[in-house]
Amino acid sequence: MNRFAPQPGEAGGLQRPPIPESQLTRDDESSTSTYSPWHDDSAQMISGAPAKQAGAREEDPVRPIPKVDIREALFGRIVPWRSVALASAVVLAIGGVGGFIGGWAGKTTRASYEAVELRQVDGRAGGTDLTAIGEVAETIRPAVVSISVGAGEMSGVGSGVVIDGAGYILTNNHVVSIAADKTDAEIKVQFSEGGETRQVDATLVGRDTMTDLAVVKVENVTGLKVAQLADSDAVKVGDGVVAMGSPQGLQGTVTQGIVSALQRPVKLSGEGTDTDGVADAIQTDASINPGNSGGPLVDMRGAVIGINTVIFSVSGGSQGLGFAIPMNTAKSIAEQLIAGEQPHHPSIGVTTRTAINGTLAGAEIATVAAGGPAEQAGIMEGDVVTAVGDRAVESADELTVAIWSAALAKPGEALPVTVVREGQRVELTVTPS
Repeated sequence: MNRFAPQPGEAGGLQRPPIPESQLTRDDESSTSTYSPWHDDSAQMISGAPAKQAGAREEDPVRPIPKVDIREALFGRIVPWRSVALASAVVLAIGGVGGFIGGWAGKTTRASYEAVELRQVDGRAGGTDLTAIGEVAETIRPAVVSISVGAGEMSGVGSGVVIDGAGYILTNNHVVSIAADKTDAEIKVQFSEGGETRQVDATLVGRDTMTDLAVVKVENVTGLKVAQLADSDAVKVGDGVVAMGSPQGLQGTVTQGIVSALQRPVKLSGEGTDTDGVADAIQTDASINPGNSGGPLVDMRGAVIGINTVIFSVSGGSQGLGFAIPMNTAKSIAEQLIAGEQPHHPSIGVTTRTAINGTLAGAEIATVAAGGPAEQAGIMEGDVVTAVGDRAVESADELTVAIWSAALAKPGEALPVTVVREGQRVELTVTPS
């Protein structure tokens, strides 16, 4: 019994009894709108396809993206490439012209406070005349040469000065010593005048290892400018000087200075050369560097007072301590070399060592040659030479150059020598030979 069905005589109820489909009439078809299979015990229920959400639609199939030519994208149609190239060139040209015009206009319309005008003075200081240094340089420059030497794998460069119209050139021994006794040696001399240079071969005439001087010669060179040679004994401390040469190969370099000191005993020796001697040098603060060797040190007339030879340097460059061999010594040696002679160096026949204590400085006699000038003068071993004539002697090297200089000034004459012997000062006379 269906307890939800209405009782006899009752209307309504929770549920109408199902009406079999066979009993439906046309008039009853309207009532099927209220029929529910859930209320029909004979209805068969099956599961169906899932319901679609409201508003859902099927996805469109994937379609390939058509290729579009860049010309079509830019111009909306296919334009010939030559037309594109022509149009691009026109655009670039217009842009360039526009940029130029814009820049020019910007410069020409710049506010007056932004305009810059740099002014220069006319001419040069001192007018058209050369300075004193310039006149000296012009006077000596044609006589100054650059010298390069090569022998096998060895090479060197230095300077020189023309001292004779026959082509003789004075320089340092250490500039040309690598060419000595070398069959394959080459010596080149470079002249410079009027902005033009010329290079010619040269031969080694002679050299002196004790004074670090040498002479080379060029052949068949016309128009040589010969330097004036000064009397170096007349030079005074403080005199203005000019150094000429080719430092580091820079030909025609001019530097200025003064004579800083005279009679500086300077040792002459160095790696790569057989020079072994001493010079009674002129000291100058004119800048002298490697390559200046053999070049002239000249006075303010342009006359040569010395041959630049040595520098004192910690760094290897100029420190204002340059030394030149006095021209009087250089002239004497050059004359002997040109004459084919072996240079003679006056001696008194002794060997010495430097002696310095709290009260005394000089050249101590180590040995005396038998029969030599010193023995004949009464000089003994252990004596300390402190002066030669008016010149004080404070070292062994200074005794050597003092004898050379004095004998050169007064060849063949006896020289007064002061020695200290057992604490006593003794005056002697010696004639160098």
